[in-house]
Amino acid sequence: MKNTIIATAFTGLLFAGTAFASGHGAHWGYTGHEGPEFWGDLSSDYAVCKSGKNQAPINIDNMTEAELSPIVFHYASTQMDIVNNGHTIQVNYAPGSTITVDNHTYNLLQFHFHTPSENTVKGRYFAMEAHLVHADKDGNLAVVSVMFEEGAANPFINTVWASMPEKVGDTKVVPEVTLNVTDMLPSDKAYYRFNASLTTPPCSEGVRWMVMKAPVSVSKAQAKKFNAVMGGDNNRPVQPVNARPILK
Repeated sequence: MKNTIIATAFTGLLFAGTAFASGHGAHWGYTGHEGPEFWGDLSSDYAVCKSGKNQAPINIDNMTEAELSPIVFHYASTQMDIVNNGHTIQVNYAPGSTITVDNHTYNLLQFHFHTPSENTVKGRYFAMEAHLVHADKDGNLAVVSVMFEEGAANPFINTVWASMPEKVGDTKVVPEVTLNVTDMLPSDKAYYRFNASLTTPPCSEGVRWMVMKAPVSVSKAQAKKFNAVMGGDNNRPVQPVNARPILK
């Protein structure tokens, strides 16, 4: 249950049986009086969105050299299970796929998208960003982030977009379509690492972030299609880094 609640909070997706499905969470969005600058005032549950000192996303700059352990990816294929939750397009992943870093294993729960990117690198925004959300057996979260720069059409994104629900709340399970998110990763697995938070309410901190250094491509039309389905941008502005080290 703890894993489900934390993963749910990350994307705003409401699962039956969790506190978030019972209406305890205030409605939030990306524009107007429900936008990011007001999240901390919408509900006491979201207070850390305003008061937190280790929030995400951030501008990745002034990095510190470190001997980062490689991320060992063990992703299997999964059937297409995709939902439009009103905040993003999310693909739920079947159990059994993991990453291991620093001898610690996290299970892949889902991946989802933001346009434009939430994190920036030396002030640069990317056309799109994917977040691969993982949790360990105790519910601690780790996110692998993949940046997309505008260029050639991305075959993996074509596969996902072909099943993308355009209506909020719609879910599609397509057993005849399988995918493996390994195909979305860059060939170079070097990454930046920092500690931060969820990028959506309740903005809980203690999340381990690993942002792939190498971007992958997405066409202008692919990014535009996602942005149109979302009704506009779905990225939280960058937050103060404060005293956090950013390792590379």
